[in-house]
Amino acid sequence: MTLIKSISGIRGTIGGNPGKGLTPPDIVKFTSAWAMWARNQVRKEKYTVIIGRDARVSGSMVNNLVCGTLMGMGMDVIDAGPVSTPTVEMAVQFEKADGGIIITASHNPAEWNALKLLNSKGEFLSAKDGEELLGIAEAEKFDFAGIDKLGQYNTGSDFTLKHIDTILASPLVDVNAIRKSNFKVAIDCVNSVGGLVLPELLRLLGVKEVVELNCEPDGLFPHNPEPLPENLQELSETVVSGKADLGFAVDPDVDRLAIVNEDGTMFGEEYTLVAVADYILSENPGNTVSNLSSTMALRDITENHGGTHYASAVGEVNVIAEMKRTGAVIGGEGNGGVIYPALHYGRDALVGAALFLTHLAKQGIKCSHLRTKYPDYYLSKNKVMLSPGIDLDTILGKVKEHYYRYPVNETDGLRIDLPGSWVHLRKSNTEPIVRIYSEAIDRQKAESLSSKVMELIQSG
Repeated sequence: MTLIKSISGIRGTIGGNPGKGLTPPDIVKFTSAWAMWARNQVRKEKYTVIIGRDARVSGSMVNNLVCGTLMGMGMDVIDAGPVSTPTVEMAVQFEKADGGIIITASHNPAEWNALKLLNSKGEFLSAKDGEELLGIAEAEKFDFAGIDKLGQYNTGSDFTLKHIDTILASPLVDVNAIRKSNFKVAIDCVNSVGGLVLPELLRLLGVKEVVELNCEPDGLFPHNPEPLPENLQELSETVVSGKADLGFAVDPDVDRLAIVNEDGTMFGEEYTLVAVADYILSENPGNTVSNLSSTMALRDITENHGGTHYASAVGEVNVIAEMKRTGAVIGGEGNGGVIYPALHYGRDALVGAALFLTHLAKQGIKCSHLRTKYPDYYLSKNKVMLSPGIDLDTILGKVKEHYYRYPVNETDGLRIDLPGSWVHLRKSNTEPIVRIYSEAIDRQKAESLSSKVMELIQSG
């Protein structure tokens, strides 16, 4: 059993003992803490909260506890039902609500679930707000409503359509161009809420034919739900056998987008954002942001368009904060997470798909050809277990000393930029490991750089 409490939300495996897994008492405790935090932000007579969930099996149980707890805290609930994470974020804006809670463990396996916590802007909590909420939960000082102050329960069934309509109305989404391209698109929605929204979005965008894989939202994931190449073989084979123009894969809560080329090869999760950014910058030049562990191809594309690329600490909330600071027109993470601020500040696979299809349509080339237009880097991802009592600062200091000739960034762990390559070390928030990401112009150079850093760490 696992329970992880962080500023970005509460996640864990279902069942077990309170405090050891995501059990009913834990769900009530952290929901109550979020409600107390929200009430501390602004004092008012009535509060409204948007609740949504992905399709995993435990979702209904968690949803009932969350909604009941919020009503017990005196808050009105609008239950959006099974919807995507970006849809809940948008719904908070549509309803001018006081915040939202999304019940999803994102790409984690089926035995996991989580509470993703939103503020009144429909954005994830800042580090400061998250720390305050965790303090409230630890103290367990909750003030529940009396009988005459209990919240009301309502449902909201049209948020997905409103979300789609907002995407279709975006000036840079060109439905006519997409329609004229007569695209055939295969999709894998991993039997979650993507199956409720992605087919409809694609049809309304003018896609000629949609081939649906795993679009039954029953929460029975047919494979590991993280949209990585090793989990997308069925989609790849379907694209080729069905002679589709491309394939889209999303994770269970639809905030990550992976793309498969028409020949069954992977476009590359790092390059979803690169391609979308290339299109946005061609129409609206400006700055971009990605995290320190994302490909430098985005930097190259941004500079080609006359903009400046900025790197943030890892984590969606950090990317968004840096986007706001720098006025970035597009940003995101190298895991297929596209953040398009003209729509909203949150990773959104749906707007990512719409913008990518527009870009592909306007280019008038095959998906695999589009991929060749971008710098071809290789990203190596590794990890090293931390022994009990080991001093991470000492480790980072040793690596920094070894590469003293090169620029370093210590915003989040340690990143060192070498000619044509980089390496980033950071401690995991969820495991006793150091993650080591390196990138270079080819596999051998990237893996050699990672190996050298791992040797420095393991040498003590």
